[in-house]
This record gives sequence, C-alpha cells and structure tokens, in this order.
Amino acid sequence: MFKKIVEDLLQTALDERQDLFLIDFSVSNDNAIKIIIDGDNGVLVEDCMFISRAIEHNIDREEHDFSLEVLSSGAATPLVLPRQYTKHVGRHLEIKTLDSHNFEGELTAVNEQEVVLSWKAREPKPVGKGKVTVTKTATVAFKNIKEAKVKIKF
Repeated sequence: MFKKIVEDLLQTALDERQDLFLIDFSVSNDNAIKIIIDGDNGVLVEDCMFISRAIEHNIDREEHDFSLEVLSSGAATPLVLPRQYTKHVGRHLEIKTLDSHNFEGELTAVNEQEVVLSWKAREPKPVGKGKVTVTKTATVAFKNIKEAKVKIKF
C-alpha cells in the first residue's frame, strides 16, 4: 500500500519533469525509500530536491514513518536504459556484451536498437613490415549489452 502511494507520487513528479527519468526505485520493509534518477541533460541537486519534495510533502508523517533518499545516477554507475546513452555521444565507453566480448571506444552513434563505438588500433601492414593505425567500429544492440560504463579520462 505504502509503496503504491510513493510510486504514484513519483510518477506524477516525473510526468511533470519529462527531462528526468527513473533508474531505480525501492522501498524496504521499514519504509526506507531509495530513488535513483537521471536526466537528458544531467541531474542537478535541485532536480533531486524536486523529486524529494514531490514525495515527502504529500505523505502524512503521522500516518507513515519513512526515510527518503533521492540520488542521481553517478559518473561511474553503469548505464541501464537506452535513453541514457544519447547524452554520452562523444564520450569514451566500455561495453561488455552477453557473449563475453569487451569493447572500449568513443560512442559515436545511438539509435533505438543499438550503439556504435569507434576506436583506433595498431595493426600489421597488409604488405611489408610495420604497423598502421586503423579506425575500428563496433555496433552493439542494446539487447546484447551486459554492462556499459562511461570511462572518465583526466
């Protein structure tokens, strides 16, 4: 019952802010609410406060004892929704696939079904000695991604 109340309030807040979307939501047995959100343009502290207030101000504390935690999806947190990839075009990603392939490169394209990574590699020349730098690409369907993380470079 309590979880349904929180879900409805959360959905109303997300409907009001179409740029924000839900990554994870849980309510423990002792009414500890944990919400992780992301946004098309990132998430500011004010965005977390908006979601928090939309829930906290609409639940009677006399009736329900609860704790509330609203977080943004962190920089090192794996990407879980296709919607998250779009804002990372041009950034370096590491993708592990269900068939045990690993790809690391720049995210160059995203559509509804797949992502495209590109990277530079050194390969032997087709003729003669030495190596040549080539650009490689990999197209990975969302359904085949086991885990994807943004690699932060300093």
